[in-house]
Amino acid sequence: MPLQIVHHPDYDAGFAVNHRFPMSKYPLLMQALHVRGLIQAEALSMPEPAPASWLKFAHSADYVDQVITCSVPEKIEREIGFPVGPRVSLRAQLAAGGTVLAARLALVNGIACNTAGGSHHARRAQGAGFCTFNDVAVASLVLRAEGAAENILIVDLDVHQGDGTADILKDEPRAFTFSMHGERNYPVRKIASDLDVALSDGTGDAAYLVRLGAILPELSAKAGWDIVFYNAGVDVHAEDRLGRLSLSDDGLRARDATVIGHFRALGIPVCGVIGGGYSTDVAVLAARHAILFEVAATFA
Repeated sequence: MPLQIVHHPDYDAGFAVNHRFPMSKYPLLMQALHVRGLIQAEALSMPEPAPASWLKFAHSADYVDQVITCSVPEKIEREIGFPVGPRVSLRAQLAAGGTVLAARLALVNGIACNTAGGSHHARRAQGAGFCTFNDVAVASLVLRAEGAAENILIVDLDVHQGDGTADILKDEPRAFTFSMHGERNYPVRKIASDLDVALSDGTGDAAYLVRLGAILPELSAKAGWDIVFYNAGVDVHAEDRLGRLSLSDDGLRARDATVIGHFRALGIPVCGVIGGGYSTDVAVLAARHAILFEVAATFA
């Protein structure tokens, strides 16, 4: 079966090519997936924008309304890292809707991936760190509210700690947040996940994979998980300009295979999101993000 993939052309909000957030990685990722033969029309889905009612499961009503009406205070926009105009607002709503859709597809098919998502710095009251809405938290709470999933595990392997997801889900006993990240990286003030593993600068493939491999059985033993959200950020790569860890392309591939293989062997659905990645060579960055889809396709 082809891999179920969720994408929308408006994931690209049209930033300037020299912006710190490499927005053009979204269309370039789709090009990379086409070249690799991973896009099949019958397995490609386009999301609708997440309605305000979904977004308000995870975020304060005032903040959701500010984003939708493009009236986010400048102070919060500075923390996000860009102004929240109509294209950014639509993109945030679509990315959240995309992760909800990918999660639903994963529940039916065993695995699915969103070509955006992983906006894990958006907290309950506001966005931050290039993240407007926290799509994984939104999707987790939508599934819980609908009764589609009861026990939810978030495996966040972006190089930055998942502070926003931890903040939003801290009082949700049926959702477990795990973040393995760079110890000395953003955010400076971290919000404790249910389990945090902080890695030293320069951690490479071997040490990273040993640490990850030891933790996954502990996670799978904690509950009968109905779904796993996997944030496969590629900013752990040695050449990422914001990362400080030292994984290679082969390390990324082994990481993704380790996570997806572990949970699929247990029959647990996996919803993949791409997370962070920051490079001035955006085509190379898109190819790194494509590794998640290449690996996921082998489990479809």
